[in-house]
Amino acid sequence: MSDESTPSSSPPSSSTSTSPPRTPPNLHQNTIDPAAKWLVQKFGGTSVGKFAVKIAEDIVSNYIDQHKIALVCSARSGSTKALGTTNLLLRSASQALQRRHKVASTPGTATPVTRGLFGAGHDGTQSPPMSPQPRSRSSPGSTSPQNFTSLALSPLTVPQAGQRLPEFNVTVDLIRQEHLKAARESVRDPDILEELEEEIDKDCDWLRSFLFAAQVIDEISSRSQDSIVGLGERLACKIMTAVLRDQGIDAEYVSLENIVPEHDVDDAPDGSLDQEFYDKLAAALGERIELCGSRVPVVTGFFGPVPGSLLHQVGRGYTDLCSALLAVGLDAAELQIWKEVDGIFTADPRKVPTARLISIISPDEAAELTYYGSEVVHPFTMEQAIRKKIPIRIKNVENPKGGGTVIFPDADVNPEAARDIGGENLQEPVSLATLQNVAVMSEEEKRNRAPTAVTIKEHIIVLNINSNRKSVSHGFLAGIFGTLDRYGVVVDLISTSEVHVSMAIEDGLAKKLLERLIKELRNTGTVSVHRDMAILSLVGKEMRNMVGIAGRMFTTLAQGSVNIEMISQGASEINISCVIQARDSVKALNLIHTSCLQIKPEGARGRVGPWLF
Repeated sequence: MSDESTPSSSPPSSSTSTSPPRTPPNLHQNTIDPAAKWLVQKFGGTSVGKFAVKIAEDIVSNYIDQHKIALVCSARSGSTKALGTTNLLLRSASQALQRRHKVASTPGTATPVTRGLFGAGHDGTQSPPMSPQPRSRSSPGSTSPQNFTSLALSPLTVPQAGQRLPEFNVTVDLIRQEHLKAARESVRDPDILEELEEEIDKDCDWLRSFLFAAQVIDEISSRSQDSIVGLGERLACKIMTAVLRDQGIDAEYVSLENIVPEHDVDDAPDGSLDQEFYDKLAAALGERIELCGSRVPVVTGFFGPVPGSLLHQVGRGYTDLCSALLAVGLDAAELQIWKEVDGIFTADPRKVPTARLISIISPDEAAELTYYGSEVVHPFTMEQAIRKKIPIRIKNVENPKGGGTVIFPDADVNPEAARDIGGENLQEPVSLATLQNVAVMSEEEKRNRAPTAVTIKEHIIVLNINSNRKSVSHGFLAGIFGTLDRYGVVVDLISTSEVHVSMAIEDGLAKKLLERLIKELRNTGTVSVHRDMAILSLVGKEMRNMVGIAGRMFTTLAQGSVNIEMISQGASEINISCVIQARDSVKALNLIHTSCLQIKPEGARGRVGPWLF
């Protein structure tokens, strides 16, 4: 959809103003110590949705006397994944493009006073009288479907001849009610609350008019979809700003919609954004936040339209990326990513009772754990901070005093020596110089080091392909990889010989699409399919120096009667992976955790709870 076709590609100007808010006296501000460095704190949707007041009381207020704090917030989550703000916004965009159904007009009906956007119907008749409801403060939680048509609807929402009330109205009103409810539960000051409610109403009215315009021309471009999705971060940050000010912290809402620098992507073969673009964006982010002075900036994770669409170029993890780029732009001492878990564990504590918290981990190890089923930090996001030597710390909103897990830029840091610096939990922010001076591993320590973690990735299918021509392999692999590329299949593990290929892929393809893929692969050779499999991965830096670790892993599995379908070790030699039956995954995790990580059942454990992975 052309952005000129919509009322505006961004919410009302009052919603995106960067002018500083009025500052009541005695508000707590960032430290004015010239030697203090920035800390960037990123909060996910669940944290913002459930713990906004706790973030203000127990986290931000405890940091701003020693550091300059900048917050980055994701869109609020819902009680279920489907009710998360981003999912609701995407649903509303989809509903705006659904085919509109006509309804019978009532002959002789009087023309309504408010005709709305569409005016008279194509048949010249008018819709039944239906006056828009006056805007009123609905009670918290009044989100039942029967109440939606009586909520504060603008004249744009009045259906005209041959039209029904658009479905997206219900979704927009649900978004509005969820945020109004959150505001009323979190903000005590009536003046701050009133201003926040007005902002929520304005933003939802903007969304409604935007979707009506999209419905008129029956199109939503990628850039328009970005603008719709970005509303979730704007609403979340406005609530978080109000909560901070209600708790006595001088916060400033910062929208990044117009921050993206000009950049030409025509030179890239696939139209992707290069590192030069992200470097420019990081610098622009840093300059904007410095303008906040001593106020605590609350920054939208959505950073505006980018060439080729933000969702397409980056995906839904753009808030993590935004926080990393902001940390680079501010030359922050540390990037903190706050979740609802204590950090990264040696295994899933829900499945492995002896799992313990990892205090420090290398970027490569964290990336491998992400690839093989563990939601740590996306490797590209991690790369932006790590390449500038900025540590990343995973922390728990519900346990702010815990040290968390530090993803540390130096690959040769000894985790045991690092823990000795500040006790079991590393002090924060961790000093690069301190760790590098006292915690560099010797070659002997590298050889004796145990693997870092063991993880499992479930819902895996194994495809075995044998060439039809046993003596001629020309084109065999090319044919297989060409087919996988056409179907957009990502291979997690692969093992090959001249005439045989075994591949592990996620069991996420639609049934008919998988059947077509297998049928086409059979043009290359015979194909067998094994379902209900899992990938078991042992991850650790310097595994190439751990003599006998692979033998110990496979011997342990054999002694536990766990059958191995295929084996793979990457060229990076940072992990050893194998495919096993899914039913054996919990047993295999515990066996390898005890044997290869040398953590005995009676050993120390981390704080067991919901696991990061």
